[in-house]
Amino acid sequence: MTKTRFPSLITEAAKPLFHRRHVLGAALAAPAVPALAQFRVEITGVGIRQIPIALPQFRGEDGAPQKISAIVQADLVRSGRFKSIDASGEQLDESSRPDVAKWTANGAEYLSVGSVTRGSNGFDVRFRLWDAVKGADLGGQSYNVPQADLRLVAHKIADYIYEKITGEKGVFSTRIAYVTKAGPRYTLWVADSDGENAQSALASPEPIISPTWSPAGTQLAYVSFESRKPVVYVHEVSSGRRRLIANFRGSNSAPAWSPDGSTLAVTLSRDGGSQLYTIPSSGGEPRRLMQSSGIDTEPTYSKDGRYIYFVSDRGGAPQIYRVGTQGGNAERVTFSGSYNISPSISPDGRTLAYITRAGGGYKLQVMDLASSSVASVTDTTSDESPSFAPNSRLIVYATREGGREALMTTTLDGKIKARLAGQSGDIREPDWGPYQP
Repeated sequence: MTKTRFPSLITEAAKPLFHRRHVLGAALAAPAVPALAQFRVEITGVGIRQIPIALPQFRGEDGAPQKISAIVQADLVRSGRFKSIDASGEQLDESSRPDVAKWTANGAEYLSVGSVTRGSNGFDVRFRLWDAVKGADLGGQSYNVPQADLRLVAHKIADYIYEKITGEKGVFSTRIAYVTKAGPRYTLWVADSDGENAQSALASPEPIISPTWSPAGTQLAYVSFESRKPVVYVHEVSSGRRRLIANFRGSNSAPAWSPDGSTLAVTLSRDGGSQLYTIPSSGGEPRRLMQSSGIDTEPTYSKDGRYIYFVSDRGGAPQIYRVGTQGGNAERVTFSGSYNISPSISPDGRTLAYITRAGGGYKLQVMDLASSSVASVTDTTSDESPSFAPNSRLIVYATREGGREALMTTTLDGKIKARLAGQSGDIREPDWGPYQP
């Protein structure tokens, strides 16, 4: 993973650049195809308080291509809120009346059981959740789905369990987008939140940069360099259709969606220098936000739509600032560290994630916006591109660990991390999509 440097001229030839999201980009529309490489989840760390849950193998799932109980278990543990109680050798289904005393004796507070049955129209998947401590039936659901949707069903079961127990909405059935480089080929993938079930959305011999989900989760904005200059497009994920948004003189880069999806913030150099503009997401004439003598880039909206956070070297080195969405005076946000880039705001508006340069490396930081307290949450030194889960509980980011490029998720306290490890290629630019209807 090659890190770029700040400041620089905004041209393809004028590398190093302070961040790939700022200037690079290219993508050629390509039909969706099955992923050639899958991910495996490796979970490390121990949280302060994790809810013990037992997930015996679903009855009949040996006859299905996806192990539903294992997927549910991995989702819940990766969240940092749960720990798995050994249920090996057990098989219960949704009609079973479990011996809850046995499970509580094993340390479980909750128990999820179910079944998978192959039918003429796909698979019938059923499950039920129990409060083992109270001996209470917490309900369940059933699904009849084609084979291709078995993983999605597992994620939906995990969402149900997570919400029933924590009172918060789960994010397991959401999607992430990320970019890989393998040899001369760049690919933009859309995958499940655990990195599995990846489908190619874009492919190109040129770099792909800055994929970012629309608030509805139906479109991705990105930067293309296929015309030998950075150009911003919006791409419909389901159809592969795309539309040109920004192709002005000079560089067009770093798209970011407004919360209502009507507007994109972009960085343009059409009027000299790299400055922030807003432009209708359907295309049109851009509106300049403010005048700056420095490079302003990497915009991202606050979730209430009041502010745009961005990176600028107006003070001599890259720091994170914010400005009202109608423009005005910018306010500096980061003061810890001399080089801070890649801002991401949590959906609940409480936390800023960003990348800082420290000791020659690049590390993920989180800032509590109310107190301005900052914490480093990783031990790696090549972190980039943080993006929050829609429930604000997890962050996905790209890094290098064990000599390999990888996507990681982490809890906000850094206690639980999960590696979504690709088999090959340089993995970069993750963006976590919104809740799906």
